[in-house]
Amino acid sequence: MSIVHVNEKNFENEVIKADCTVLVDLYADWCAPCQMLAPILEEIADEHLEYKICKINVDKSPAIAAAFKASSIPMLIVVKDGKITNQSVGYMDKASILKMF
Repeated sequence: MSIVHVNEKNFENEVIKADCTVLVDLYADWCAPCQMLAPILEEIADEHLEYKICKINVDKSPAIAAAFKASSIPMLIVVKDGKITNQSVGYMDKASILKMF
């Protein structure tokens, strides 16, 4: 599954109403750890078609960032059946991200 860029308009359909487990990546273009995380998330998206990866730019979607209480980024949030099942802040390696599911 490819990575989906999410904003206020498509958030509910892409994340809350998704028919699979979703990994939400709250990031910003200026954030170095976020940039380091991006290729890892691409790999996970390519290798694990059972998950959906949604990227949300906190500068462009501050209301979503506020709803998730994102005080630091990168912030990864696992959402299943519309509910948060796990979350983490900061850079993580691929194995650690996969354990979040």
